[in-house]
Amino acid sequence: MTSSDAAAMSATLPTSSAAATAVLPAAAPPAVTVQRHSRSSRIATPLALAAVAAIYAMPWWADGGLIRSVVELACYIALAQMWNLLAGYAGLVSVGQQAFVGVAGYAMFVLANKFGVDPFLAAGLCVVAPMLLAVPAYGLLHRLDGPYFAIGTWVVAEACRLFVSTQDYVGSGSGMTLRAMAAYSPEARELGAAWLAATLLLLTVGGSVMLMRSRFGLALTAMRDNPVAAASQGVNVGRLRLLVYVAAAAGTGLAGAVYYLSALRISPAAGFDPNWSSICIFIVMVGGIGTIEGPLVGALLYFAADRLFGQYGTPYMVVLGLLTLLVALYARQGLWGLWSRRVDAPWFALRRRLAGPG
Repeated sequence: MTSSDAAAMSATLPTSSAAATAVLPAAAPPAVTVQRHSRSSRIATPLALAAVAAIYAMPWWADGGLIRSVVELACYIALAQMWNLLAGYAGLVSVGQQAFVGVAGYAMFVLANKFGVDPFLAAGLCVVAPMLLAVPAYGLLHRLDGPYFAIGTWVVAEACRLFVSTQDYVGSGSGMTLRAMAAYSPEARELGAAWLAATLLLLTVGGSVMLMRSRFGLALTAMRDNPVAAASQGVNVGRLRLLVYVAAAAGTGLAGAVYYLSALRISPAAGFDPNWSSICIFIVMVGGIGTIEGPLVGALLYFAADRLFGQYGTPYMVVLGLLTLLVALYARQGLWGLWSRRVDAPWFALRRRLAGPG
C-alpha cells in the first residue's frame, strides 16, 4: 500500500468522536399537546348548557311573565349573535336586518292562518322565507362596500315593508293576528314558546361556536382580518360571505318568528322596524364585536336597561346611542374586550393552544 492510498483511507474513516456521535440516538423532541379548551371554557360551557336546559324546563317551574321575558331575551341574543356573525366576522355591516325579521314573521303568520300549519311548526318552516330573500338581496348588494352596503340593506328592508303594507292578503298596514293560537291553552303556549327559545339559543349561539371552531371559522377570521390575503391563500371570499349572509338571515328570521309567536300580532311597522337593527348594533358594539361572549354580555345589559329605563322613551334611546358612540371611540372591543385584556378566561374556547411539557 502506498502512502497516498493510506492517506485516502484515513480520510474516509470517521474519527472516534464523530463515530460515537453517529451511533448515539437523536434527542426526542419535547412533547407538545394541543389544547382545544381552556379551564374557563370547561366551566362555562356546562353552565351554558344547564341554562338552556333550565329554559326547556321553565313551563314546570316559572310563571308566564318570566317565560315571556326569557323568550324576549333569547331573541335579543340570537339577533345580536347573527349580526355579529355578519359584521364581526364576515365584515358585512348591515342596518337592514329587520327585513328578515319581518319576512319570517309574516311567513309564519301566513302558514298558520292561511294554510292551517301548526304555529310552532310554522315558526321553524318560515326560516326558508328570509333565506330566499337573502340570496337575491346579496346578489344586488355584494358589489357595494362599507357604508354603501349598509345603506343598501336598509333600502331592501324598506322595500319589503312598503310591499307588505300594500298587500291585502296579509292585512296591509294593519297587520295580522295569530288566530291559530286560539286553539292552544296558555300553558301550551308557554311550553311551546320556551322550547322554541331554548332551541333558538342552541342554533344561534351553539351554531356560531361550532362554526368558529371549524375550518370555516378559521377562513372567516382570516377574511375579517385581510380579505385579500385570505383570498390569496385559497379562501373563496365571495362564496363564504354569501353563505354567512344567508345563515345570518335564517337565524335572524327564526328569532323574529319566535318573538312574534309570543307577541301574537305583527304589522309592517313592527316587523320591519329599523329599531331591530339598532338593537343589534348596540348589543354587539357595547358587548364586544367579533366575539361569542360579547353579544351575550351586551344583550343582558340592553335587556336590563330596557326594563329599568325603557319608559323614558326618546331620552333613553339617546343615552343608548351616546353609549354606543363612546364605546366605539374609546373601547372598540366592547366590555368583553376590556375584561379580556385583564383576565384571559374565555367562556367558549375558539382558539387552539399549544401546551409544552410541565
